Amino acid sequence: MDSGCLGSLSRVEQQGWIELGRATVAEEGLTQAEELWQGHDGDDHTGWFCVRTDPFPCPASGCSFVAVFMTAAHLILVWEQRDDPNLLHHAQRAKEVGRNPRIEAYAPGYGPSASYYAWEAAGGPVHGVRAR
Repeated sequence: MDSGCLGSLSRVEQQGWIELGRATVAEEGLTQAEELWQGHDGDDHTGWFCVRTDPFPCPASGCSFVAVFMTAAHLILVWEQRDDPNLLHHAQRAKEVGRNPRIEAYAPGYGPSASYYAWEAAGGPVHGVRAR
């Protein structure tokens, strides 16, 4: 059955521990030509909220990008409200995988941003896995 899937997300068990958030690229050649989602929603997200984390590498093969915020396609995900349930959910997931999350106000100097809801409406594209 070919569902058009170019990548898969799976649970990885190593020494009895399940490591969440691992991605496997099934057809690496197809992602080479992929362009990163730009997330142009036209908003200035200054003062919105983001999740800072300990540094972690982009899971895409051959990509040297290292994130220090929760990102999608190398854009910092932002939420308008500090207590947004989706922000809190993602911060909890980061905590579960040992990324030491901290919620803070976004500033443009951190890098380019995208509203979580604009990202979700675009199909949740991530680098290394084609959009749904």
